[in-house]
Amino acid sequence: MKQPDFSNINVILVNTSHPGNIGAAARALKNMGIPNLRLVDPEEFPSDVARWRSASATDILDRVKVFPDLESAVADCGLVIGASARSRRMPWPMLNPRQCGQQVALDAVDNKVALVFGREDKGLTNEELQLCHYHVQIPADPVYSSLNLAAAVMVVCYEARVAMLEARGEGESVSAAAASADYSAAAPVPVDTVYDPASEDEYWDVPKADGRQLELFYEHLEQVLVDMDFHDPDNPRLLMPRMRRLFGRIRPDSMEINILRGVLTYVDDHVKRANANKPDTATSDSTDKHADE
Repeated sequence: MKQPDFSNINVILVNTSHPGNIGAAARALKNMGIPNLRLVDPEEFPSDVARWRSASATDILDRVKVFPDLESAVADCGLVIGASARSRRMPWPMLNPRQCGQQVALDAVDNKVALVFGREDKGLTNEELQLCHYHVQIPADPVYSSLNLAAAVMVVCYEARVAMLEARGEGESVSAAAASADYSAAAPVPVDTVYDPASEDEYWDVPKADGRQLELFYEHLEQVLVDMDFHDPDNPRLLMPRMRRLFGRIRPDSMEINILRGVLTYVDDHVKRANANKPDTATSDSTDKHADE
C-alpha cells in the first residue's frame, strides 16, 4: 500500500514582512521533517536575519522557491489548505488542525500539498483564500488568539506529521486525551467534509486536478457564462466565488476537468452560432439571476 510522502508537502508563506519569521518557519519545517518552503513576494529575502533565525535549518532556506503570486505557487498542487484566523462573509469548508493533518496524510500519497500562511498583520486576502480547497483555523484562546507566524506553521505541520507517521505505521498513536479534543466550537465541520481513511476502498484512479488546470477551467467557465449572457462581469456579485467554492469542495480530478471543459466548448460553440444567426435585440436583463446580492 502506498504511503504519504513528506516530500509532497509544501509550506507557502505569502508576502512575509519580516525575514526573521521566514527563518523561524524554516526551523519549524525542519523540526517536523517537511523539506519544502515556498515564498510568495516576500518583502526581504534572501536575508542574513532569516538564516540566523533558522538555526540549523539553512538547508530549507537554500531550497526555497520564490513566486510572484499565490496562484503560481500552488499551480502544481492537488490540495491547497489556507490558514484563516477569522470568519468570512462566504463560508468555506473549514478544518481544525487535526482534521487538516488527516487530510494532508491522505493526499500526500499521490499529490503535492500546499499549506498556505498569510501576512503577519492581515493574513490571506479573500481572493487568495478562494484558491484553497479548505481553510484551517487553529482554535486558540479567544482572549488572545493571535499566533506568531512560525507558531502557526508549527501547529499545522505537527498535526500533519502525527497523521502521516500513523498512516505510515511509524509513530505512536495520539493520546486518548488529544484524540478526543473538542474543536467543534472553533471549526464546525460536517462529517462528510473530510475524507475518512477507513471509508476509502482504494485511492482515486486518476490524479486530482492541479492549480493550473483549475484556473484554466475557471477562466473558461466565466467566459462561457459571459457569452451566454448569464454572467455580467461588470456586475459579478458572488457568482464566480461561489463556483470556485463549489468545485473546490468537490475537488474534481484531471479527467473530470477535461470533460467539463469539453462540455463548455460544446456549449460555447452553440451559443456563438445562435448569436450569429439572430437579429440584434436588447441585452437580456436576467444575468446572474442565481447569484447573491
